Amino acid sequence: MIPLIIRGFIVYIVVIASVRLMGKRQIGELQPAELVVTILLSEIAAMPLENSETPLIQSLVSVFLLVSLEVMFSVFSMKSGKFRTLLQGHSVMIIKEGKILQENMKLVRYSVDDLMEALRLKDVFDIDTVQYAYIETNGSISILLKKQSSPATNGDLNIKANDDPIPCLVISDGKVITREFDVCGLTDNKLEKILKEKKLKKSNVLLMTYSKDGSANIVVRED
Repeated sequence: MIPLIIRGFIVYIVVIASVRLMGKRQIGELQPAELVVTILLSEIAAMPLENSETPLIQSLVSVFLLVSLEVMFSVFSMKSGKFRTLLQGHSVMIIKEGKILQENMKLVRYSVDDLMEALRLKDVFDIDTVQYAYIETNGSISILLKKQSSPATNGDLNIKANDDPIPCLVISDGKVITREFDVCGLTDNKLEKILKEKKLKKSNVLLMTYSKDGSANIVVRED
């Protein structure tokens, strides 16, 4: 039992490190090559756990090889557009100027039901409101609504508005997060001053955000 636990721990650490190396995409955003590598990683990682006679080093070497290939191909994709197209394909336009491109839909094997479902997932229920639509390389759909169907912006209404500063997480579960201090214009001294004014200690704060305009949002930890 103990060797199996040790194997499981080692495999878990290696797989987590491998996924971190490959990037932070969500499952729905994976390119075809990335999805294949992810599936293979799960299969290879399970082998030494399902069969205790399978050498652990054999699985670790296979994982290392797959991750190395994925990282190498990613670098090549960044350097070469042709290689990126070969590996990932390219986006396909399926609606142009409000007209459905039926040949392109056949090319990506997209049915009318698929199109309508994808539009509904984008909160678009009337296809007549769509000006352009693309099927991206990861299978998702991107759309541009017709001008008369797009929500009005401040620019359309000639309203001048200042950009809202982004609130940064500065305390999480009683621990100070300093990596975004420069983004929100916060310092240790300023943080101490704010907490002192609120008569709080860091350990009493569950969550705190701070914006460049000086606004702070604090959620106190419940006893």
